[in-house]
Amino acid sequence: MGPTQPATLVLAALVAAALAWLLVSMTYASLPDIPWSPTAVLAGLGVLEGYLALNTRARVQRKPGHEPVDPLAVARFAVLAKSSSLVGSIFGGFFAGLLIFLIFKHTDAARDDLPAAIGGVVGSIILVIAALLLERACRVPKRKDDDENRDDDARSTHR
Repeated sequence: MGPTQPATLVLAALVAAALAWLLVSMTYASLPDIPWSPTAVLAGLGVLEGYLALNTRARVQRKPGHEPVDPLAVARFAVLAKSSSLVGSIFGGFFAGLLIFLIFKHTDAARDDLPAAIGGVVGSIILVIAALLLERACRVPKRKDDDENRDDDARSTHR
């Protein structure tokens, strides 16, 4: 499993934005008000994953005062981070497509829905950033003795 590619997240967001704009432009008149609950969930997950990233990083680097982390837990955190970054980019794209539609729609209902759409974009961004930080925190740090062994191995192959 490799690190999350930014192109994957951007592509997912763009596809979700296009689909959201298309869907909302066809059905906006029959939709209820946009709720704030997705924004709260996305931002809440982002905050929790941000905390988890800070805690995991300290434990992986074996900083004083932190217990070593279970390797299986780190693998689970990495999977959580990868999936959360993709979910955050899809929701961010959806809310961005909705936001673009609402900006050009000059009605009272659209103006009332703007804050929730902006909140959805912000909550999604928080989740994506926290997920990428958690994914980075799950990486195994390089050790000094590994670097020295590589230098010795490189010197021995050139002789």
